Amino acid sequence: MARLHLRERIRDRDTAVYGVLLIGALVFPMTAIYATGSTALIAQAGHAGTFVLLAIGLNVVVGFAGLLDLGYAAFFAIGAYTYALFASAQLGNTPLHHSFHLPFWLMIFVGLFVAAAAGATLGFPTLRLRGDYLAIVTLGFGEIVPQLSYNLPQWTAGINAITGIDQPSLPGWITGPWAGANSISIIQGSACRNLGSSGFSPCFSFNFDPIAYYALIVIMIIVAVVLVSNLHRSRLGRAWMAIREDEVAAAAMGINTVTTKLLAFAIGASFSGFAGAYYGSNLGLVSPDDFMFIVSITVLVMVVLGGMGSIPGVIVGALVIYFVLNTLLPSLPPTVESLTNAVGLGSLNQSNGDWPGLAGETQRLNFLVYGLILVLMMLLRPQGIFPSRVREQELKHTAVQEDEAAVEAAHA
Repeated sequence: MARLHLRERIRDRDTAVYGVLLIGALVFPMTAIYATGSTALIAQAGHAGTFVLLAIGLNVVVGFAGLLDLGYAAFFAIGAYTYALFASAQLGNTPLHHSFHLPFWLMIFVGLFVAAAAGATLGFPTLRLRGDYLAIVTLGFGEIVPQLSYNLPQWTAGINAITGIDQPSLPGWITGPWAGANSISIIQGSACRNLGSSGFSPCFSFNFDPIAYYALIVIMIIVAVVLVSNLHRSRLGRAWMAIREDEVAAAAMGINTVTTKLLAFAIGASFSGFAGAYYGSNLGLVSPDDFMFIVSITVLVMVVLGGMGSIPGVIVGALVIYFVLNTLLPSLPPTVESLTNAVGLGSLNQSNGDWPGLAGETQRLNFLVYGLILVLMMLLRPQGIFPSRVREQELKHTAVQEDEAAVEAAHA
């Protein structure tokens, strides 16, 4: 019976995807260190995890509730600045003249609740709006927050960014072969100030350690997936899907559309605030340049490409888009240059007048390649990489209806 149950779970696509992702996350650090001898790839994976969290949060708003949000980066900024202000010396330069250094483990939840409050604040005046009008309002909110960050330098340090952000710390840290160590051991390599007193005690400070941040983001993603999966199966999740399909019908069936939509904005924004606090500590600085409109669009592309409404789908979509933007496209120019030299066409790499060389021309066309990848993906698989069951059936039903209409028009 146990073997039969396991086979049934493996046949379930979402469970299989989760299994592959979890195994990959556990094996990746050891593989990366063994293959490259450094932690650079692990640091990049930790940064990619930030976008996975953002995609999971936006999927609540766009995929579950069907509300188009083009200003999602604003909540990301709110979470990051909340942590940066209360975990650095920045507030000492403000009219408060007093800085705070609150622990990361407290501030990550404060950032979550502040971003959720901002999401509810945005959602309240937009309850009557739908479609394009809602998108325009969220776009405006997404533009306001970075501009405030630029133009309030006394509080946000403006374009200079908030730097010197405190690192998370733990009483101890377990290291072993998976982190490149020879044996398993508990390390306490730092002295941390005791909360509420002036004394110090041994601890482990993350201190920009890629492996520690990678472990943290994996745990955060697992927690986020569990929470969102339970929400999706709950009464609230079914209410979101009802509003997405037909808001008027949902209201007629007794669903409080006002509260339900506000919760969608607030819960979706909370994951962005969660990711923002992690991002600020991982990078060690928070700059308005990190929260521009392109971030909102990139996260939206991750959700659509992965499969709206599908949690494993948006995780895979986020990883794919991050890989394309940060690994594939930057590596295209040197790859093209090497290939042309290998086949004896090295003269194409020489710049001549307006011709910058094949590598330079490829660099210019990077985002044309990116656009072509997105267009081809939407043409070949419009439902996304791993769409939700409902979305997949909707597209099949629409395709059947279009075929029937075409046949009827041909016989008419």
